This record gives sequence, C-alpha cells and structure tokens, in this order.
Amino acid sequence: MTVHAVPTAPDRTGSRPRPRRAAAPMPRRSRRPGRPGRSRRSRLSPARLTLAVIVVLVFVSPIYLTIVNAFKKEGDIVAGPATPPLHPTLGNLHTALSRPDHLLQHGLRNSLIVVVCSVLLLIPLGSAFSFYVSRRRTRTRAAVLAVLAAGLMIPPQVVLLPTIRILTFLGLDHSYPGLILSNLGGGYFSFAVFVYVGFMRAVPDEVVEAARLDGAGGLRIWWTIVMPLVRPATATVTIFLSLWIWNDFLNPQFILGPLQGQTITTGLYLSVGQFQMDYGQLFGIMFLAGVIPVVGYLTLQRQFIAGLTSGSTK
Repeated sequence: MTVHAVPTAPDRTGSRPRPRRAAAPMPRRSRRPGRPGRSRRSRLSPARLTLAVIVVLVFVSPIYLTIVNAFKKEGDIVAGPATPPLHPTLGNLHTALSRPDHLLQHGLRNSLIVVVCSVLLLIPLGSAFSFYVSRRRTRTRAAVLAVLAAGLMIPPQVVLLPTIRILTFLGLDHSYPGLILSNLGGGYFSFAVFVYVGFMRAVPDEVVEAARLDGAGGLRIWWTIVMPLVRPATATVTIFLSLWIWNDFLNPQFILGPLQGQTITTGLYLSVGQFQMDYGQLFGIMFLAGVIPVVGYLTLQRQFIAGLTSGSTK
C-alpha cells in the first residue's frame, strides 16, 4: 500500500507557514537558603553593629552608675562602682532626705517652681508670637526667624554678664523672679518659636479665615482653634524646655548666688565636699533628682512622639 504525502495548504501570501520555535524558559534567580529576598545592603555589618553598641553604652553608662550606686554602701561603691548591688540598701536615699540643711527638698522645690513658672510663660508667649509670624509674608517671616536664630547660636555664657546687669538695674538680681525673667529670653524663646512656626504653618488658611468671618478675633483664634491643633508641638516644647531649665547650672549659680538659695543643680554642687566625698549620699541625691524629669517625660511621651512623627504620614 502506497502512502501519499498530503501537501500543506499555502497561506494567503502564497508561502508555506514556518514552524514556531518554543520560547526559552526564563532563568530563575538563585537565592541563598534561609535568607529569601534579603539584600546585602539591608544587613547590618559587624562594624556598624559594634559602633552602635558602643554609642548606646556611652549614653547609658551614667544612668546605670547612678542607679546601681544609689542602692550600695560606701565601701561597695569604692570597691566596684560598676558592679550591681549585691546587698541593696535604702540608706543613701534616707541620708539624702534627712540632711539637716534640707538641701534636696529645697533644691527640688526651687527647681520645680522655676521650671513651672518659666514654661508657663514661655509657651503662651512663644506660641502667640509664632502665630503672628507664621501668618506674615515669606520675607518678613524669614527676617524674624533669622534674628531669633541668634538666640540659638550665641552661647549663653556670652550674654550672662549683660543679663545680670539688666537684672541689677531692675532690682531683680539675686531673686527667683529675676532667674525666671532671664529664662524668657535667649535660646529658650527662640527654640519655642522655631518649633511652633513649623507646626502653625501647616494649619490651613481656610480654617483661620472661616473663624474671622464668624467674628472671632486674633486672640480667640489663637487660643481656641490653633492651640488645640498644635498640641504635639506644645508637648515637645514643654519637655525640651523643662529639661534644659531643670539642668541649668550657670544661671542659678550666678543670678541667685550661693547665699540666696539653690536649685537642684547648684545643690548637687554644694553637696560635693572639698576634702571628703560621701559617694553614697551624692548618688542618692542624684537618683532622687532624676525622678521628677523622668515622671514628667513619661506623662508627655505620647504627645512628644506624635510631635516628632508629625508630617511623616498623610
């Protein structure tokens, strides 16, 4: 039986169809076992990890030494300052609180009064001035901020003597009102203005204009509308200014003087003996002096974090 080949039907162009080639398979990317999809750049090198650990230890070491030595006896502190307290004791805290001169109680009270009064004056003054500046033209705002930047760039030691002379002329030298008044100028006020201006520029102009059409004045708009919107900025300014004023040593030492009273920082300076050092009592005072700032930060930390992350998400 003879088999005849069937001819292929030509296409419309008259040529026979060509056989199609099979597509080559796509090459698969090789991945390391156990690390799927992880690039080399995302991995932390040992050098960077070591550097990060060293930086963290440098910042944490003073806090660690203060905490562990506040609950150790004098002999244990001298023998091993960095060792944890094997036999904890509350004697250092009791000795710090039972001093005859009440240095810790008076220092904490005076520092708390100075911080609260200074911050309560800086926040309304700084926020009101920032609201006025944030609604000005770009050139006017830039000129005002450039002048205020001098308060952040000039060291406070440079303007300390003129400040004392002004307070002496006003009759406020060697007094707590003079110390509070000195905190209203310089870097504290400039920092508050810079923080508030950045937040208040994000407030829509339509909100302010709508309040003006309803008959609200400038002070009412600032207090009832703008201030609630910039609450994270208020928490940020409060935390930073409170810590700076609380830790300030130069202004209380020279403006108040050693005979008029002391804050907690000058009290720590007075507690250091010239010929003999009581390390247990000193660490006890340092530990108790750091409790109030930590409690204040933990109270405002939520608003503080919201102020730092504001604008990162829409």
